[in-house]
Amino acid sequence: MHIMMRGVLLLLFSALAFTLSTVFAKLVNEGSSISGIEISFFRFLTGFIFVSLYIIRSRERICPNNTRYVMLRAVFNTIAVLLFFTGIQYTTVTSANMLNMTYPIFVFILAPLINREKGHYSDIVFLFLTLGGTYLIIFPDFHRINPGDVYAFLSAIAAGFALTSLREARKHDSSATIIFHLMLIGAVISFVLMLPSFIMPQGTILTYILLSAIAAVTGQGALTIGFKYIKAAPGSLVSSSRILFATVLGVIIFGDPLNVHILCGGVLILIALIGTSRIWEWFSKKK
Repeated sequence: MHIMMRGVLLLLFSALAFTLSTVFAKLVNEGSSISGIEISFFRFLTGFIFVSLYIIRSRERICPNNTRYVMLRAVFNTIAVLLFFTGIQYTTVTSANMLNMTYPIFVFILAPLINREKGHYSDIVFLFLTLGGTYLIIFPDFHRINPGDVYAFLSAIAAGFALTSLREARKHDSSATIIFHLMLIGAVISFVLMLPSFIMPQGTILTYILLSAIAAVTGQGALTIGFKYIKAAPGSLVSSSRILFATVLGVIIFGDPLNVHILCGGVLILIALIGTSRIWEWFSKKK
């Protein structure tokens, strides 16, 4: 239990760090005209520096054994991050995190196709719960839909592809190798995309950007280490605490609206996450 608690604490810290990353990103958006793509670039660049230092120190190889899935992981993750931070630019911290946290549903939907893992018919039910929760959060009147909500939801789908690719990549390559290429490719792609609208950040805005990048990299590190001490099912459930952190911080810091349909949407998504985590199967095995 002591080892499991270590995993729980690390994953809770990871969820908080990821949420803080979005909070700092939103502060950048509100205080400047810097785009979400530029914020993504600094995130990838910071991650690349950290993982490069680790590889130099540990002397791990960077040439992948399975280039295909390492590249797919890197490209889809880059798309997911770019879409997510673009979503943060236009919608609230609460909605963006809720919608992005639907990604486990798409992992379970895609796993039978990409990873050849046996699926469950119940996943279809959880998918519809997710779509219902998403609808309530976006709550379109079909005259005006917040583009930020759409970007955040699309980022979850891209993340689903990224994580299923990661499962295949991990069968052949180490975490350091995969993350190195992820950060390198992400930095290159985001750099090219941000050039036309690049604004040199200064002062407080630069501080927020760096804090956002460091928080994201720290969260990724805590997530990776945390899953060493906790099984996938309860770990996925603990990671979904980001919805709670995002809601609390979004309301306190930005005054994010928290009406009935957003709350109900969040509850539906949380139920779907609990369902796809198969948490009851893990508890039955423990007995």
